[in-house]
Amino acid sequence: MISTSKLKSVDFYRKIPRDLTEASLSGAGLSIVAALAMMFLFGMELSHYLTVNTTTSVIVDKSSDGDFLRIDFNISFPALSCEFAAVDVSDVLGTNRLNITKTIRKFSIDHNLNPTGSEFHSGSVMHYIKHGDEAVEEAVEGSVSLTGRNFDHYSHQFPILVVNFYAPWCYWSNRLKPSWEMAAKTIRERYDPEFDGRILLAKVDCTEEIELCRRHHIQGYPSIRIFRKGSDVKDDHGQHDHESYYGDRDTDSLVKTMENMVAPIPVEQHKSALENKQENSKDGAKRPAPLTGGCRIEGYVRVKKVPGNLVIAARSGSHSFDSSQMNMSHVINHLSFGMKVSPKLMNDAKRLIPYIGRSHDRLSGRAFINERGVDANVTIEHYLQVVKTEVVSGRGSAEHKLIEEYEYTAHSSLVQSIYIPVAKFHFELSPMQVLITESPRSFSHFLTNVCAIIGGVFTVAGILDSILHNTLRLMKKVELGKNF
Repeated sequence: MISTSKLKSVDFYRKIPRDLTEASLSGAGLSIVAALAMMFLFGMELSHYLTVNTTTSVIVDKSSDGDFLRIDFNISFPALSCEFAAVDVSDVLGTNRLNITKTIRKFSIDHNLNPTGSEFHSGSVMHYIKHGDEAVEEAVEGSVSLTGRNFDHYSHQFPILVVNFYAPWCYWSNRLKPSWEMAAKTIRERYDPEFDGRILLAKVDCTEEIELCRRHHIQGYPSIRIFRKGSDVKDDHGQHDHESYYGDRDTDSLVKTMENMVAPIPVEQHKSALENKQENSKDGAKRPAPLTGGCRIEGYVRVKKVPGNLVIAARSGSHSFDSSQMNMSHVINHLSFGMKVSPKLMNDAKRLIPYIGRSHDRLSGRAFINERGVDANVTIEHYLQVVKTEVVSGRGSAEHKLIEEYEYTAHSSLVQSIYIPVAKFHFELSPMQVLITESPRSFSHFLTNVCAIIGGVFTVAGILDSILHNTLRLMKKVELGKNF
């Protein structure tokens, strides 16, 4: 066995007897300063060790969410009727989808963006509406011309008032005119207004009666509206409760529709048609008219990851629009790309990088108002450049992905146009993506730095103490030499 004396011979830290050492005031001061310095540097190193370390790199987009991208939006248009509001998507590869309805919801709103009722259902899209082949006969004037002065009188006189809001310059209005006049003449002969008085067909020229058409939220021509006596309720917001006709426009179809509406109403009694409204609403050609002139459009669309456009506009295959009366002012309540990130995941990601998520929906809450007047024909365009940001956490046994978020920059402008004004969102996805990766700090590196701090401060303090002590001794020797 190794003796105790031989074991002591390998001691690196040989001790000097305490009686042979001398404590000094300067040494005590340096010791206190050294201890404080060790504590301060240790705290700094511990804080650095506990701080999350991230590395940011830009790489070619390696998306795991496929070739399609989701766009979520919620946009309010105070001057675009839900009756004609349509969402279109197109891209540079030739994709062109018009009037998307499956993932879109529409709600009527007033000019203050307040909802005025439940969801607006536009019904099935009619790709083809039949028109009559009657020649225009100037002598045939079966419908009554209404103005702002006599409209309320007629709407309260007849149980059913069917009005054709038209524009003389409109192609579809001119195609409807002969059939409408013939149908009106037929209805007048079958249901004489003086002896029967259950129904009347009328017309309004919207180029002459601008305020009347605006009051009834007419944006497309021709618009056939059905007013039932007692059901056209108006409140402080100017809302109206009636129906729109979207069926075939030939004489036979119009006459048949009118007869079906009149049939439940007794001849001897001009009562309100409210109780018959539910039954008549089963007709697929008639749907509730929009309560107000505004619309909130919300939902999502899926687009290819190539440059493209999201367009919101007034659209119809059987109506015309007056571009000078179209106002596409809007307020963006929400607009974002990619799948929605849960608050918990977002908080975890912000632990790694505090500013993540600030550009996820940077247009939210912003208003784009056309203040150039109704005759300006202004299209509002937004140019969006989208970049994917991926956050990867390295904590635990293996790396795992926290979030995949799409952030974007936005530049908006109001553009003069000779066409029907629209709200257009141009989006372009970057082929690169930002990769943010968490890099855990090494515990062994932390221990090495702590040892270096303690040993370094102790050594430097010892050197300073030795210099100070020797300097004081030298000064004493010099002073003693002068005395002698």
